[in-house]
Amino acid sequence: MVEPQRLITPEIATRYDVSIHTVTKTWSAHPEWPAPVDRRGRYKEYDAQAVADFVRQHVDRQAVALERRRLYTAQQLEAAGIGIKASTIRADLSRSRKPGQPRRWPEPDDTSDGVNRWYGETVTTTLTARRGYRRNAEG
Repeated sequence: MVEPQRLITPEIATRYDVSIHTVTKTWSAHPEWPAPVDRRGRYKEYDAQAVADFVRQHVDRQAVALERRRLYTAQQLEAAGIGIKASTIRADLSRSRKPGQPRRWPEPDDTSDGVNRWYGETVTTTLTARRGYRRNAEG
């Protein structure tokens, strides 16, 4: 019988290309983070499959099919399941309008009636280019 694979925090960080801080402070703070199954040295051990399930359900952004030429509000994008909340879209848009700030969300394609709307193809392009929650080259 094969014993289930177990991972400690540094191994989880390496496997999912994130920092140890992300695993210990962000992921493990989530209420659905798996319970440790044992200890190895100073680290808690986690079932590898339970960690993989958590990442799939709570971290990975799933590709969402948006209609290319349809206009979407931030709220509609959140409801479509793009993996970003409407409040985050609005905050990123507001931040990117300040001088010297990097652009994390594009200007709206349409602002008629005072409502910001983006074409599905604009959102898809933005999400493809948007940095995920992965560790940078420096670690």
